[in-house]
Amino acid sequence: MGLTGSLLLLSVGSWPARATKRLEVEIDGIVLPVSLEDLRSFGRLGDRSRSELATWLRLLNPDSREGLMRLLNAPVLTRRSLGQQLLNSWGAAPLIDALGALVRVEGGGSISSSEVLPTLERLLDQQEQVSTLDVLQALPTEQLRLDLNALLKAANHWQQQLERHNSLMAVLAAEPSTRRVSPQPLKTSRLASSRSNGPETMELLVRHRAAPIQVQAWSSLVSSTSSEAPADRPWLLIMPGLGGDPEHFHWLAEDLSEAGWAVVIVEHPGSDAEAVQALLDGRQPFDGAKALRQRLLDLDAVLGAQRQGRLPVKGTNVVLVGHSLGALTALLAAGADPVPGIDRRCRASLAAIPLTNLSELLQCELADSRALKTAPLDPQPLAVVGLNSFGGLIWPRGKQTQPLEMPLLLFGGTLDLITPPLDEQIPLLQRLGHHPLSRVVVVEGASHFSPIRVESQAGSVQGDDLFQLGEELVGVNPLTVQTLMTQEIIQFLEQLESQSPAANAGHFDWGTTRWHRLNRNEADRLIGDL
Repeated sequence: MGLTGSLLLLSVGSWPARATKRLEVEIDGIVLPVSLEDLRSFGRLGDRSRSELATWLRLLNPDSREGLMRLLNAPVLTRRSLGQQLLNSWGAAPLIDALGALVRVEGGGSISSSEVLPTLERLLDQQEQVSTLDVLQALPTEQLRLDLNALLKAANHWQQQLERHNSLMAVLAAEPSTRRVSPQPLKTSRLASSRSNGPETMELLVRHRAAPIQVQAWSSLVSSTSSEAPADRPWLLIMPGLGGDPEHFHWLAEDLSEAGWAVVIVEHPGSDAEAVQALLDGRQPFDGAKALRQRLLDLDAVLGAQRQGRLPVKGTNVVLVGHSLGALTALLAAGADPVPGIDRRCRASLAAIPLTNLSELLQCELADSRALKTAPLDPQPLAVVGLNSFGGLIWPRGKQTQPLEMPLLLFGGTLDLITPPLDEQIPLLQRLGHHPLSRVVVVEGASHFSPIRVESQAGSVQGDDLFQLGEELVGVNPLTVQTLMTQEIIQFLEQLESQSPAANAGHFDWGTTRWHRLNRNEADRLIGDL
């Protein structure tokens, strides 16, 4: 809810940008002229303001007045916020253009992203954070009219979307626990500075990049000749998400290698933490289509190097593991063919202003750039593990698509409004995961960033990581969530090896953390209950 509120403030804060000189508010056919100075006075003094505007606004209920004051004074953009990343992305322009139905300029025209975006960027160059009132004063447009009826309609749509996600949380919360899990000691010392089983780091020369890409490899700590491990056990290739670095997933690589699987993590220049920091600093834009194409080529290069014996990991089969954009890369590489008609679906999504599912902005950028169509890997991966995966517009519910041949393990969190499980992971399981071992794991209280581990999560050290985020973004108990993710992945891999007949559904309880393992039948039943 905190993330959604921030994003709503970001968008609403952009709407009045044209009202520097004259602002009009229209509701039920009545137009009220509003002085910018009166608006600032109300934002500063509230009910103590003696302006004409305050007289009208006293007709609102107290909660609405308080909400308006908070909106006027809220820092809707900061230099290090998710909002600035959005501002510098492809999604900013269609998002602001979609708001044209809510805001009209003199003569009845719509606000334009070509005018709003440079103003917001200029404000951020001048100050650390920008409030709605700052934006109100920034553009010298003569007149702006805010249509509160249209705003109310949009707000009702967002409320309906949030209610759908709340319904999912309520249905899951009502499920009795299948099994209570005994808490295990968390290995919180597993950081890059204190690993006993550190990775071997190397660089690969690739044709599609000017500089080599870096890969980190963990050898299996269980001998292939041991009775505990099959002779040709698969290895795992981990791909971080947008803004992610290999170090964010050292915890997972170390856990898996100790359990007997070799692991490789690949860094993706151009869409890693350094690239996102450059985006935040205004040094370079982000091109989602280029990033996806490069990631697919990076993946192919790493797989080729392993087959040629240039990586210190053995195994004929690979399991692809990806977080967010890394998970989308894995699904496309595994052969998931986009469903035709995504251009039409994107138009409908952007018109509704998808603030409860920000991944739709990136999906539409990739579709607009024709970056989604790709040749599948040959040979295909043994399985795909997607952490906070997305693709609800690419592979929509109710549309015919060819399911993947290999098993899927998908993770989602109930606090994730970037890739919400109700619109992303669960539909992906229904559309693509027809293998008997496919399942989705939904974790209560987990967010889009729960799989990312940074130094401050594991002790008192305050690191300098880009992902130093508050609980409203990271979610609750991230170390516990990461531990249960490891357990679910290991169980999935063991069932692959033993060729188990099907994925067992269940609802689990570990102290204050609950999670739900759903196979396709359980996912279908859950959607039916909603």
